[in-house]
Amino acid sequence: MQCPLLYRFRVIDRLPEKPSEAATRGTLVHAVLERLFDRPAVERTAPHARSLVPGQWDRLLESRPELTELFADDAEGERLSRWLGEAERLVERWFSLEDPTRLEPAERELMVETELASGLRLRGVIDRVDVAPTGEVRIVDYKTGKAPRPEYAEGARFQMTFYALVVWRLKGVVPRRLQLVYLGSGDVITYDPVVADLERVERKLHALWEAISRATETGEWRPRPTKLCGWCDHRALCPEFGGTPPVYPLPVRPAGAGDGGAGTMGPVPVDSGRTAALGGP
Repeated sequence: MQCPLLYRFRVIDRLPEKPSEAATRGTLVHAVLERLFDRPAVERTAPHARSLVPGQWDRLLESRPELTELFADDAEGERLSRWLGEAERLVERWFSLEDPTRLEPAERELMVETELASGLRLRGVIDRVDVAPTGEVRIVDYKTGKAPRPEYAEGARFQMTFYALVVWRLKGVVPRRLQLVYLGSGDVITYDPVVADLERVERKLHALWEAISRATETGEWRPRPTKLCGWCDHRALCPEFGGTPPVYPLPVRPAGAGDGGAGTMGPVPVDSGRTAALGGP
């Protein structure tokens, strides 16, 4: 939805992207908040949560050594120290928004996957799932940035409704509440979905997949310029900035050839079969 050409660069060409401090900090904070619930409720305090940051950073480096590039030029460790301090402050802010001593999540970092009647498979990773004694389900997602202005909030709502759709189709239960926790600004935004919302998202996903299928077959992945282009790693290859994308690596079917239907697609560049995936910090 953000940019078809960027989708191609990431999913088909799999072009490398430099790690970013903001995204990596988000991954680190998510890991700390997940691990905090390993402890008994009485030990889920802000000081203990802050103390988890250095160890989780070390674990992250072990699993993703390329992240050392972030601070390769930081010989004195000053930037790293400030960056870790920012992560600690985000973790601490969470305690002003939720009380972890009163929470016992049913699931953390939950991978969910289901297949729609059309054969389109949906997959995502949910930060936290809470289940009330009455059986009502709440889906919670942590954001380490600031809450967007209302006119830019649709993307985050779409992500959460995607999760709700997967849970509904998988378990037959419509989540009672979707909750976005913005640690950067200290906001908590909630949304209570209904079946009509989930059906609308399902139709949108089918339309998106049809567009992906057509572009996969024809090789026509058009850029969609926005203010986010300034942070894109692939501007040098983007026609909007005078670049030329690499040669398309998949067989191409001319536009209009065949029926182009989702059931008779050519090469599909995501996993195997028809998969729409969503997740991560």
